[in-house]
Amino acid sequence: MHYNRLGRTEMLVSRICLGTGTFGGGGNGYGNWGSVVEKDAHYLMDMAVEAGINFFDTADAYGAFGKGSYSGMAEDIVGRWFAGGRGRRERVVLTTKVGHVMDNVETWEGPNALRNISLYKIHRHFKESLKRLRTEHVELYLLHDIVKPRSWDETWDALERLIRSGEVDYVGTSNGSAWEIMKGQEAAQRRNLLGIVNEQHVYNPIIRQPEYEVLPMALDQGIGITLMSPLYRGVLGVDLLEPGKRPLSDEAQRVVEKYRPQLIQYAGLCHDIGEPVGAVTIAWQLAHPAITASIIGPCTPKDLEELIHADGIKLDESTLKRIDEIFPGTGGPAPWSYEGWGELSPATQPAELLPKK
Repeated sequence: MHYNRLGRTEMLVSRICLGTGTFGGGGNGYGNWGSVVEKDAHYLMDMAVEAGINFFDTADAYGAFGKGSYSGMAEDIVGRWFAGGRGRRERVVLTTKVGHVMDNVETWEGPNALRNISLYKIHRHFKESLKRLRTEHVELYLLHDIVKPRSWDETWDALERLIRSGEVDYVGTSNGSAWEIMKGQEAAQRRNLLGIVNEQHVYNPIIRQPEYEVLPMALDQGIGITLMSPLYRGVLGVDLLEPGKRPLSDEAQRVVEKYRPQLIQYAGLCHDIGEPVGAVTIAWQLAHPAITASIIGPCTPKDLEELIHADGIKLDESTLKRIDEIFPGTGGPAPWSYEGWGELSPATQPAELLPKK
């Protein structure tokens, strides 16, 4: 297993991060949220740490999918695994999140059962997360799917208290825009805080818009990017030349139909280089200098083994070029890569971004 520093910190995390969004009560169908029952989840966590994965990702709202499940169930599953001892907690860099509305929360939050990152919500939800996780602190605390905060100062009031108390080491965001993250950074800098060191985002061969602003911003600011749903709900893990090998949810099947011609070409490329489709997708992501880790959501030991294998794959330039031909990128950062920009004002473009003659 290879490791990267998380953004501008000195903390090393595995390039493969174990996601827990699939942990729950089961019965929700392969690959879906909450589909992996506790016994199987514990086995996957054991496998992960033995393979060198030291980076786990969860959230306070994970688990509320399917019959018998509830918000916080994924944290409970992880916490009971930690409680099993054998140095499990000490071997894991733990991430959890706050911001979503949890089921049944109205019974104890009333009108404050809202999707936000208020001081009120952060303090109450963080304490409950610690109880479920059976731990006294988390290494990385993320603002989950940040929407425009009414006040970054209020949010940093809450986070600074957790940092100063030793209950949180680092702070990050999830699904934020570049401009909103920079507003958060400015507010942190006024307090002489390290600020945001991680952004959890979506980036894959199909969704490449982050190349415009989020990825260049992250490189400039020293913010490590971790990737949620790196296989695009399984779409970029299915081999359409051997489609029976991996079942897909109805949601994923609709996306497959939209991109079927490209996905068939992509499967052919993977066959040519002799690697599984899902592993090639992860390797492609990890080849980008802004990417710290891909957050995988395996449902079976076989899934986990295949995706761990991605850490050892190094794609050559010709393969990366072929992937770009199948799934064209943006062409570079904004604004020079905007369609039509070069035709109107080529003199303003950096020389390295100008079309080659």
